[in-house]
Order: sequence, then C-alpha cells, then structure tokens
Amino acid sequence: MSYDVVVIGGGPAGLSAALNVRARGRSVLVVTNPPEENPLWKAERVDNYLGMPGLSGAELLEQLRRHAEAAGAEFRTGKVLSAMPMEDTWYLSIGTDMEHARALVLAAGVNRGKKFPGETEFLGRGVSYCATCDGMLYRGKPVAVLGYTPTARHEAEFLEGIGCSVTYFERPASCTIRGGSQVEEITCDGKTAAVAGVFILRPTMAPTELFPGLAVENGYVTVDRRMATNLPGVFAAGDCTGGPLQVSKATGEGLVAGQSAAAYAAAIMRKEQAAES
Repeated sequence: MSYDVVVIGGGPAGLSAALNVRARGRSVLVVTNPPEENPLWKAERVDNYLGMPGLSGAELLEQLRRHAEAAGAEFRTGKVLSAMPMEDTWYLSIGTDMEHARALVLAAGVNRGKKFPGETEFLGRGVSYCATCDGMLYRGKPVAVLGYTPTARHEAEFLEGIGCSVTYFERPASCTIRGGSQVEEITCDGKTAAVAGVFILRPTMAPTELFPGLAVENGYVTVDRRMATNLPGVFAAGDCTGGPLQVSKATGEGLVAGQSAAAYAAAIMRKEQAAES
C-alpha cells in the first residue's frame, strides 16, 4: 500500500510526527515495536512532561498513541528491515511485506547494541534480524537466537515450531560468529553452539544500517531545523538525533518532522499530478 508518510518508531517522537502528518491531511503509517519494548514504558513516573505530571511511562505512551490513532494514523507492529529509494518513492521491507511512501520520519530511538565479530561478514549468509521473515530458510536446522527484546522468546518459539533446534542466548554481552561461506558456529559468553543460522533480535537497527549514506555525528543523525536529513524525503526526530533524551524534546522534534514530511509528500504529489496533466 502507498502512504504519504511512513514513520519508523512509535515512541513520543514518532507519535507526534504521525499526529502532525494527519493534521496536514496526509496518510501515515507508524511501524513500531510492541510498546512494552520502548524504554519509556518501564518508567514508574514521568514528572517533567508539561501538563501531564505523575503518569507512568506506560500511561503516557498509551495516551499519546490513542491521540494519534484518533487522528487517523495507521499502525503496524514490526521492524523496517530495509529501505530503498526509487525516483520520488521510498520502498520499505517490513517483515515479509513491502510498503512505499513519499516521505519517511526516522524516530526509532537510540541503538545501544554494538555489532559482534562476524555479524556484518555473515549478514545474509546465516545472520538475520527477523526470525519470522527468514526462519523458513533454516527449517529443520540448528539455529541460535540472541534475544534482547520481550518478544524474542516468541520468535524463538516460532523457529522451534518449524522444526529448528534453537539455542537461546538471553541478552549476551559478548558473541563471536564464525564459519566459511556460511555461518557454522557461534560463541556467546563462553558457550559455543554449532548452528546454520543466527537471529539477532535487537529493539532497533542503527540508522546507517537502514539508510546507507545517512549523515551522522557521534552516532546521532544529523538534521537541520526542518528535521531533514541529508537524504531526500527522510526526516528524523527524537533520541536518534541526540540529547537531551527527554519526552518534551522528542515530541517537539516529532511535530516539526511530521509537518516537514507532510509538506514534502504534498510537493511530490503535485509534481506527479503535473506530470500526468
């Protein structure tokens, strides 16, 4: 399906962006992890968000999402695994589905996981970031799951359900992936397993993995005052652009990014209409 804007991330920045895209009359899809995977969800009390003191992080996220939903934002639970531009359209792989949009807002927070030795080398040759997407390639084979999210166990159960022998590593700190032309074994925190596949299930991907060529500084996405990145049609907001890592800053940046993305999408639509006339 085609959308004017796809927002990657369902935290305060992403929800604010989605709300403001809808306020400009444009269609928007929010692709997000389950809300309980957002670090804010675990906060017992949030007192520094203006006008809404005393809420838990979970309560605040639920209120923000209800507001965006009421405005007409659409939601999909999942991860954007790849993004490819073609003319004035971004094509996104979301799990096993493909969607496209005229503009994107990157609001996926901060990636706190570093790559393991062998992870980049064997990507696509045994290393995957989505069990439900690539699991069938390893049906009946031994695999490892590196779980860093509350839903990682469910993906491991999916793999077991299709006949995989699963070695599960709970939030391993140190791993090394080895093999020849394909993955052959993994060692995590001193434990070694012979495997044909490794599924690394982190909450987010590094922005530069999803968008090669994206400008970053000290690990944070570089944006201008319109929250535009150096990539045409890609805007960013929230923790991924740097500190302070606060809800107020995230929602403010989300507002600007949503307005900017909606305006960009409208300009592309006018260009398309002019070409057709």
